[in-house]
Amino acid sequence: MIDLTDLLPPAAIRLDAHVKDWREALQAVGHLLVATDIATPRYTQAMIDNLEKNGPYIVVAPGFALAHARPDSSVLRTGMSWIRLDEPVAFGHETNDPVTLVAGLAATDASAHQNVLAALASALADPNRRNALDTATTPQEVVSILSNEAGHRSAEASTSQNLLLTVCGNGLGTSLFLKNTTEQVLDAWAWTPYLSVEATDTISARGRCSEADAILTSGAIAQTLGELSIPVEVIDDFTSVSQVDAALRRIYDV
Repeated sequence: MIDLTDLLPPAAIRLDAHVKDWREALQAVGHLLVATDIATPRYTQAMIDNLEKNGPYIVVAPGFALAHARPDSSVLRTGMSWIRLDEPVAFGHETNDPVTLVAGLAATDASAHQNVLAALASALADPNRRNALDTATTPQEVVSILSNEAGHRSAEASTSQNLLLTVCGNGLGTSLFLKNTTEQVLDAWAWTPYLSVEATDTISARGRCSEADAILTSGAIAQTLGELSIPVEVIDDFTSVSQVDAALRRIYDV
């Protein structure tokens, strides 16, 4: 089991960085990935290309962006970087701009780091911990805040008979954020034994419509998906339990 402290070394954290726009913000987190031997410079450009192609869906919560791209040979090992901006910048997200916190995620696969993203999503959804991230004075303090209450979900085989898909451009980072929040809601409803949630990319989501009850995703990705045979629910804040709760109530007429 990968721990957040294994993925985010203090050397990959920069506080109060100054950038002029979202491209420089992604270049900054990419530079830290390169400096800590997590990825090559080509991965930085891939993160920028991802946003240009798929829109600002990586801004998964108010003021927070999770920059990432598909796993490829430019990823040397699974890891993360983190910057806090001295002045917020716009990424073009309708509801979650402007951004002050940006994480860069490079992964060799789409599964080993799920528990880390679950812990990260929980930290951002907690007002006290989010405030602590906004005011942390050292990289070590950031790691400590993010690692608090870090947990993971069991890998036991699911007995679910129904399926929900959480979708992002790459099926890697932001879709896992939304998966975690959806599972929190299902836990609260005591529906976990009856529904499974899978994170996937846009191409796979189109091909799996016949298997799923519905798709949860961002507005930009929903437009990319186009007309589908199942409901597509748009979530603005991927850490918002209330938004996901409302979406599931619409899907299942609860």
